[in-house]
Amino acid sequence: MEREVKVRGLILDPTNNSPVVILKDVASEAMLPIWIGVFEANAIAMEIEKAVPQRPMTHDLLKNVIAQLGATVERVIITDLRDSTFYAVIILDVGGEKVIVDSRPSDAIALALRTDSPIFVAEHVLRSSRSVISDQELEEAESEEWSDDIGGESGGPYRR
Repeated sequence: MEREVKVRGLILDPTNNSPVVILKDVASEAMLPIWIGVFEANAIAMEIEKAVPQRPMTHDLLKNVIAQLGATVERVIITDLRDSTFYAVIILDVGGEKVIVDSRPSDAIALALRTDSPIFVAEHVLRSSRSVISDQELEEAESEEWSDDIGGESGGPYRR
């Protein structure tokens, strides 16, 4: 069984300065942090801000290729958590046939945001993750601006 989530925001983990995307369960207060790379965080942030790059970025290219092939992104699913690594799939609809593509969660999320596709997390991932955080912890983490090095001059939607 899967639970639909929305991107709640991006923060910077103060212990290792790594970006973290926060997914919030739409049916509850549960939030799931997933540590991601700086480039993936930037791709997610650009879409959250609706910033338009001069040339297509990698996730824009993927979106365009999928559309040109007549396919659509049905949804993305964070499917597993093994050895502190999250796994995801992208579910494509190609002429009425479902095609499942293995993906890193950060890439799946960036693509889902660009295609307005829903994001799901397998329920066992939410249960097994010891990293589920509370709203209060997230608010404390968001209390300071993300560094200008990563978030740009405005800091964008990033928070530390």
